[in-house]
Amino acid sequence: MLNDVYNARILDLAAHIPRLGRLDAPDATATAHSKLCGSTVTVDVKMDGGAVTDFAHDVKACALGQASSSIMARHVIGATPDELREVRETVRKMLKENGPPPTGKWAEIAVLEPVRDYKARHASTMLTFDAVVKAVDEIEAKTGGAKQAAE
Repeated sequence: MLNDVYNARILDLAAHIPRLGRLDAPDATATAHSKLCGSTVTVDVKMDGGAVTDFAHDVKACALGQASSSIMARHVIGATPDELREVRETVRKMLKENGPPPTGKWAEIAVLEPVRDYKARHASTMLTFDAVVKAVDEIEAKTGGAKQAAE
């Protein structure tokens, strides 16, 4: 039921999104857009030493896009590009392949498990993960990846 998807925890996450806004001088900016629902998430990312050091986002999305963005903002600082790619892939598999939710610091994403039964909601749930990975890919392309980690 849709009540499982729009449960109290998801609505609370959507209502309390940290790090809203934009960074003055991000290392990369990326936007992800869902054509299906019109939701858009734009992220600004700064990295140093191979990890995210600052993050802000502009979230124009439904409650599910807001909730996933809220979770991202709570855990992205200190994350490495590989970690962020892994969490995106785990969430994708959770939604599309009935895989388990992430564990560790990303375990809160399990609240989004009921979304797997609503394919039309997958894109908005994935927006923040896609945008963040796009941004860190851009940073690594600019810095040579390994060079960024060595700094």
